[in-house]
Order: sequence, then structure tokens, then C-alpha cells
Amino acid sequence: MLKVGAGTAFAVIASDVIYPTGSGNEYGPKFFRPYKDYDAPIYAIPGNHDWYDGLGGFMRVFCDAPPLKPKPDRGLRGLLWRKPETIDETLLKEARALRGRPSQQGAQQGAQQGPYWAIETDSLLVVGVDTGIKNVLDEGQTAWLRRVSLDPRPKILVTGKPIYVNNAYKPSALAGGGTIDDIVRDPAHRYVAAIGGDVHNYQRYPVRVGDRVIQYVVSGGGGAFMHATHTIDRVDVAEVAEDDFKCYPLRGDSLSYYSHLYARRLRMRWLYLRPREAVCIMAERIGNEPPRTPEGPVKVTRRMRWAARVLGAWPWPLRLPVGKTNHRFLSELSDWDVPPFFKHFLHASVTPQELTLRCFAVTGCLAQELEPPVEDEVRISLS
Repeated sequence: MLKVGAGTAFAVIASDVIYPTGSGNEYGPKFFRPYKDYDAPIYAIPGNHDWYDGLGGFMRVFCDAPPLKPKPDRGLRGLLWRKPETIDETLLKEARALRGRPSQQGAQQGAQQGPYWAIETDSLLVVGVDTGIKNVLDEGQTAWLRRVSLDPRPKILVTGKPIYVNNAYKPSALAGGGTIDDIVRDPAHRYVAAIGGDVHNYQRYPVRVGDRVIQYVVSGGGGAFMHATHTIDRVDVAEVAEDDFKCYPLRGDSLSYYSHLYARRLRMRWLYLRPREAVCIMAERIGNEPPRTPEGPVKVTRRMRWAARVLGAWPWPLRLPVGKTNHRFLSELSDWDVPPFFKHFLHASVTPQELTLRCFAVTGCLAQELEPPVEDEVRISLS
């Protein structure tokens, strides 16, 4: 990120700044220290994980709000829900010093006015919204978003919950009716892209809306374990063609790595699918040309197909937890600490005529650290 992001004006974290529970006392090791050498301001919108402590940590760090005063919460919710921690102000002051240079003075020093905002540039407006835990915008934020969207400049929406994800349409609801996508699709508002976090991988859906195309992007693969992409069916949502859909990691790489993960942990060697085997399996499953040519001939066997079924490449009643249930209750099973990590970040460059979005892979392997590979690129006209 430091190499690719050299000279950028600012960075944005698209939800879930602190994983898994948003504690204000974890900003030192999980935010200030990792980004201490990035020489520009960082802004953020909160995700559902940042709300798990009542948004106290996020508001204290990014908006310089006073510390939350915990309120008694009786009943079952009070017994089960995580209580906000008292922030150690001495540790927070020491952590802020890690990003204390004048060039870095931005949101981490309280410059954000709130958990939703708009950043103005000459050619583009970047609009960030807070979707909370329930994926609903309240009345105040809804009115603000409608007002801000009347600005005549082209716009990017940055949202905590992606609108198109895993071949499904999941727009955030608005108080009073309608969805956030109603605002995005309105041609008068001139949105050219909507980028959502939350899901730990990269996906892009170019959706035709009238006589234009809006790029709907999932970009949540920055920190925590990778969410599988091999469980995504052949894409057909919103008439997006499979060959126009992009994801990282590629489905075959996702399947291969999850097979390696479970084969090792369950000591079931037959589950392991080599990358070239997984590429061919997923091409057969999706019905498309493999996005990467396998090395050497590959004969797809019954063992390979059974392994793929057990790992969730096909709908199958007896499969290992690689989907939503696993991520909610057994996420530790999906975590690994050796490369490749299959993380990513986005780089946006803007001119008066064009916005270019590039997805860069972060694998943890030396060659990719020296020369970060571009996994996807899209150029969007702003004229």
C-alpha cells in the first residue's frame, strides 16, 4: 500500500476498522501502528463490527467525541451483548503519536464530523454512509444523503454493506421507505460507483442502469480472514454476464486454498485440490472458460468432484463450513497465518474526464510485495 499509495491525497477504510469488536483500546496495534508510515490522512466509515461496542471507539478516534458512558442494560440483551470498554486515554494518546505528522492530520485526529460524510474533490464527490448493524439508514442520515446527492459532480458511494454481493442484490433500506440504491440509480445524482466493505474479498458487478453502467464493488478484503469466492454461483444478477463479473481471489484459488486448509486440519489428504485442479473444477462448475490456463493437462476425477462438493463448490447437504454459518460462529477455522493471504486494496485515480479503479493483491509473498499485482482495473468516464 505504501508503494502504490505514494502521493495519494487520502485513504478510506470501508467499514470494520477494528475487527472483531471495535474496541477503542485496540486502535493502537490495529490502526495507528499498521498505518504509521502512510503519509496522508485516513478517513473511515464504521461497519457492524465497529458498532459492537456502541461505536464508542470509532467516534472517540475519528470524530474526537467524548468517551461513552456505559448505560445499564438489563434483561437478556444486557447479559449477552458485549459491553463497551473504558478507553485508556494514555494509551490512545501514545497511539495517536504514531500518526502525528502534519501531513497525516485527518480523521485520526478527530477531523471527521461524524460516522457519515462527503469528501469533496474538484472532479468527484466521495460519499460515505454508516449502515450500522441492521443495514438501515435512519431518518437523519437519509435526509442528509438525499441532500448531498443533489451535488452536480459525479460521485462514488462508500458503504458498510455492499449492494451487490455473492450474486445477490442486498441494498440498504432507508427510513421512510426505499433503498440506498434508489438514490444511487437516480441519473440526476450521477453516481458512477458504489463500493461496499463487510465481505472479506473483492467482487465487481458492472450493472447497466438505463443508458449508463454503474460499477458495484465489494472491497472488504483488507484485514481479517478471506471469505470464499468459490461458493459464488454463475453470475446472473441484474443481467450481469459471468464473463463481466470479476472477483479476487479467483474461484479456483479460493477452492484450492480452502481444500488445503481443511485437508491439513482434518488430516484428510484426499480433500486437497491443487490450484490447477481447482481451476478446472470451477470452470466445469460455472460453465465458463478458465480465467487462468492450467499448467499441463488435468484429468478431473471423481475424487476431485467429491472434494469440491464437500468444500461448498456445489450446493450439497454434507459440506464443511465455508459459508455464512462458519463465518458467524466458527471464523477461527477460516484463519491462516502463512502466505498467500489473498488480501487486497483499491487505488483510485481521478482526472476531470476519468476515474480509474485498480484492485491490487496482497499475498504476503515477496515477489508480490515488491511489485503488487493488479487483479482488476476499470476505467469510468466522468464526462
